[in-house]
Amino acid sequence: MLKAVLRKVPGKEKEKEKQFLEVWDQNRKVKSIDLTALDKHGSVYDDDQFGCLAWSHSETHLLYVAEKKRPKAESFFQSKAPELGTSDEDTGHPKKEDAPIKGEQFVYHEDWGETLSTRSVPVLCVLDIEGNSISVLEGIPEHLSPGQAFWSPEDTGVVFVGWWHDPFRLGLRHCTNRRSALFYVDLTGGRCELLSEDTRAVWSPRLSPDGCRIVYLENNVLGPHQQCSQLRMYDWYTKHTSTVLEAVPRQAWGAFPGIYCGALPGMCWAADSRRILLDTAQRSQQDVFVVDTATGTATSLTADSPKGSWSVLTIDRDLLVARFSTPSCPPMLKVAVLPAAGHEAQTQWICLQDAPPVPGISWGIRTLQPPPEQEHPQYGGLDFDAILMRPSEGPAGHKPPLVVMPHGGPHSVFTAGWMLYPAALCRVGFAVLLVNYRGSLGFGQDSVDSLPGNVGTQDVHDVQLCVERVLQEEMLDASRVALVGGSHGGFLACHLIGQFPDTYHACVVRNPVVNIASMVATTDIPDWCLTETGLPYKPDALPDPAQWTEMLHKSPIRYVDWVRAPVLLMLGEDDQRVPPKQGLEYYRALKARGVPTRLLWYPGNNHALAGVEAEADGFMNMALWLLKHLQC
Repeated sequence: MLKAVLRKVPGKEKEKEKQFLEVWDQNRKVKSIDLTALDKHGSVYDDDQFGCLAWSHSETHLLYVAEKKRPKAESFFQSKAPELGTSDEDTGHPKKEDAPIKGEQFVYHEDWGETLSTRSVPVLCVLDIEGNSISVLEGIPEHLSPGQAFWSPEDTGVVFVGWWHDPFRLGLRHCTNRRSALFYVDLTGGRCELLSEDTRAVWSPRLSPDGCRIVYLENNVLGPHQQCSQLRMYDWYTKHTSTVLEAVPRQAWGAFPGIYCGALPGMCWAADSRRILLDTAQRSQQDVFVVDTATGTATSLTADSPKGSWSVLTIDRDLLVARFSTPSCPPMLKVAVLPAAGHEAQTQWICLQDAPPVPGISWGIRTLQPPPEQEHPQYGGLDFDAILMRPSEGPAGHKPPLVVMPHGGPHSVFTAGWMLYPAALCRVGFAVLLVNYRGSLGFGQDSVDSLPGNVGTQDVHDVQLCVERVLQEEMLDASRVALVGGSHGGFLACHLIGQFPDTYHACVVRNPVVNIASMVATTDIPDWCLTETGLPYKPDALPDPAQWTEMLHKSPIRYVDWVRAPVLLMLGEDDQRVPPKQGLEYYRALKARGVPTRLLWYPGNNHALAGVEAEADGFMNMALWLLKHLQC
């Protein structure tokens, strides 16, 4: 079996980056193709949102996604003086197809937002390995951006996900609610055919080994960015689409919780072309399930295994490889052979690569019920979880300080897996509380739907209730409590230090949402600002004064006058999701009120602050800020 590898070589000075596609046969490179020299398209996409490297079944053609080639452009007044020693003939007019278009140099090109700022107009490309030629597929409607493509059965065409980008592109990363559909483009006639509904959001299509069925995930358009997904299946030969698994309104104890995942595993089908493997959040854990597409039943493969966070890496001829970790144990590899249908509960996991637990960390999951006055009027009876990590070593009677971490999203979840920051803080001597407030994933779609319109109150009260309960029931120092959060977690942290100033004594926030009203016009996800505020989103509608007021009313900036805890802000200069002006707005408001404040500004970093230098510097500054202001 051949393997394709994309290799990028940085250009020197003003030269553009060079791109090569290498073909490997086991450990031997058999071919290297200079894509830059062929000049058929722009940069090849290597992200997991659009990108793919898919062999045809004959292994003679390779399918991938790249940026559409743009005509050369220059300003109206740009000119290049002839080089010395060149003749008039050398400096004659260039060929027509190479002539730059004047006045086009500074035209704005929309992109797909956070982490996808170089993705604007993707095209599907086919490389003929034997002929060393590239063709850009035609027939794809201009209002679609194609990606996640693979060859259809018998290599007659290409199946892909197409995202609508009319009237303009919105941020796509972590947004599984963008209008999209499954399409097939025929290679001979260029005909493009719709395979799924065109009013939904679909992604992650996977073709069965026998080439008969395609499974994919499907969500509602707009609404919460992350939801409980449906699992759908398209039969290639009957053209029939069925729903294998519906969204789950409420997660019952011991029952399948629903699908909450960014993507299906790249290889998820069992050898029988009937069952698929996936992992999903199940309250504050993550488990592996096998789904029988014929019966619509889901069976846990990890129910009798150690509790923690399981994720599928791949399955090949029923050999299953998974990753397992806990809050006190780094990831380890586990393998199992998938039993025959009906016997999946007998799965036996073998540890392939052991990772010893980190000493000195204990953890547990607790469930909380909001008081009656904080119940949601429409979604009553919802509960939520928190993961408490604490140092298991120390002198008798010692009360460690507490660091409270609400997650971002807000529709995300902390699962009981390895997380570097909480583990490191725990080893330093802090207890760490990870709160999965109502609205988190893994608790049913009702929990997700309960939060829009209630941000700044329901989520804030859930976190505060959890903190107060833990301080009452655990040996912790209530005089040394701090908050750490990013994005919506930063939104909650800023709310909490303003609404409950007596509880918290230090705060660290990364790219926090501070003022929804000022964010709506600058973010790549303006729909988030309205949806989470409880307002309708329409691309052509501008908020009216009442809606601006409501967004401001639900923002933490409203409570800045009551903040007393010292605040450390960490901002990414290139953040498109929560632009750094949000943090600057908060920084200036705190400085004007005499609150001890420090701001770290990271050039070249986006929302995640995931650059090596930024991450290392950010952790050290966070730890030192907490140690200083909690007087540890």
